[in-house]
Amino acid sequence: MAIQDWRHDGVKVVRAAAISGSGRATAFDFAGTGGAKTWFGTVTLPPNGRTGAHHHGAHEVAVYISKGRSQIRWGERLEFTTEVGSGDFVYFAPNVPHQEINLDPDQPVHFVVVRSDNSGIRIDLDIEPSVKPETVY
Repeated sequence: MAIQDWRHDGVKVVRAAAISGSGRATAFDFAGTGGAKTWFGTVTLPPNGRTGAHHHGAHEVAVYISKGRSQIRWGERLEFTTEVGSGDFVYFAPNVPHQEINLDPDQPVHFVVVRSDNSGIRIDLDIEPSVKPETVY
């Protein structure tokens, strides 16, 4: 079994500044996948809320942060991290362990989510997170 390079291949971020102003922009291109099983939806994380460590199996997930700020952690021990905010996009590769954390104590963070499957699979993980994750991006 190949060792995953979650640091480089697990999560991709497209900052709002990289695509703003054009009126229409592609953050992630799923051309050729058919889209028949694609799921689009929203997720709201309450103030100071956090998900548990999880992944979505063989499915790809792309997230647009429509409002708020979040910390994204990923990797076998959630050892990598980045902060994202309104207008940013995040891509999660299949099987990448990750966690979302709302950084605001007063406001929810709102995500628009696209998944490459509409089954809603979420596999919760019982892992001990890294104490000092490496900031990426």
